Amino acid sequence: MSNIRLLDCTLRDGGYVNDWKFGHDNLVGIFERLVDANVDIIEIGFLDDRRPFDIDRSIMPNTACAEKIWKDVEHKNVMVVGMIDYGTCDISNIQPCCDSFLDGIRVIFKEHLMKEAMEYCRQIKKLGYKVFAQLVSVTTYTKESMLELIELVNDVKPYAVSMVDTYGLLKPNTLLEYYEILDEYVYPEVQIGFHAHNNFQLAYANALAFVSKPNKKHDIVVDGTLFGMGKSAGNAPIELLAMSLNEDFNKNYQINAMLESVEESIMDFFEQSPWGYKMFFYLCALNKCHPSYLSYYEKKENLSISKLNDILSEIEPVPKKLLYDKKSADELYTSYMSTNCCDEADKQKLKEILKNRSILLVGPGKNIGLQSEKIEKYIKEENPYVISINYIPESIDVDSVFVTNVKRYRQLVTVMEKEKTKMLPLLRQRM
Repeated sequence: MSNIRLLDCTLRDGGYVNDWKFGHDNLVGIFERLVDANVDIIEIGFLDDRRPFDIDRSIMPNTACAEKIWKDVEHKNVMVVGMIDYGTCDISNIQPCCDSFLDGIRVIFKEHLMKEAMEYCRQIKKLGYKVFAQLVSVTTYTKESMLELIELVNDVKPYAVSMVDTYGLLKPNTLLEYYEILDEYVYPEVQIGFHAHNNFQLAYANALAFVSKPNKKHDIVVDGTLFGMGKSAGNAPIELLAMSLNEDFNKNYQINAMLESVEESIMDFFEQSPWGYKMFFYLCALNKCHPSYLSYYEKKENLSISKLNDILSEIEPVPKKLLYDKKSADELYTSYMSTNCCDEADKQKLKEILKNRSILLVGPGKNIGLQSEKIEKYIKEENPYVISINYIPESIDVDSVFVTNVKRYRQLVTVMEKEKTKMLPLLRQRM
């Protein structure tokens, strides 16, 4: 039977929530609790030579900095690793493993960089580290490119190769398809890992499918974080993984130590900046696209949730979906608006209505009540076309309401239907 190792990456993936500023006491405290919990592997943060050393942050310019933060902390038999996003930490900043606080280094890289990244992994391995090859956006791999990657893996022979569901796109059945390819062709001495994200609320379910696959040929490593803390929609909660591994695989993880760490250190960050399942990350996962596309279109402020979903679905070709291209995003927006949001007929109709009439705009606020006599006199004498903005006045009869967002539009329609008032024309911004 293959062995299962539980890896905690709270101090690394959780750092996306707080820019890795946990505070020195929390960095030490979380680490100590995870050691007490008998976690097999602890990832302490990023190695990134673009960032200066800060004793309060779990992102460090070189391996020597780890000793400065955790130098007096006992880690017993726990394996300690750091992570490098390939291209962000020169090999000169990696000291020999025998001089380092770290036992291993995980290297994340995208599919098109596999050759260069695996050579980098080879260099790290020569320094004595257990090296993990982390396949970013594993869903971009075809079987052919996965086999190409496996050939490189078998040549370098890293400690592990891991599937990373960067944008939370995987479901259990598709995860197992990738897993079975790795399990079949990767050399048996190389472990296989999995890192989940929770965009579809499937991080925990996918992790369970991974560890529960029968007839595994390899030892495996499964990632989790305390309370699911992590990038975007978060990760698989390590306390849930530990519970299942204790119950189903006779492990001995100390869940109380994890819960104490959540209470002592993690909940403060959650209250300041909550992570977890959100509509934003669901839409990105649903359309298999990079979150920057949705951020770009949201800033337009004239697309409803359904239109956002529609425009994201039109991004093509498929490889471009997960590699954000602002020029393509802008071109698609222009095309979409011209095709799906044509309001020329409505504008012409409104132009005819307003022809030879003055317009009175009525905004919300106390001044309308204070100036009510003047307003009534003006309306009586001039017979203007009266447009209120984002509300329906109680004391003034209006011809139309101008609405600036979808939510307010829905609210006004509901009010008019509920009160059975005259259905006023609602003039909306493009949404």
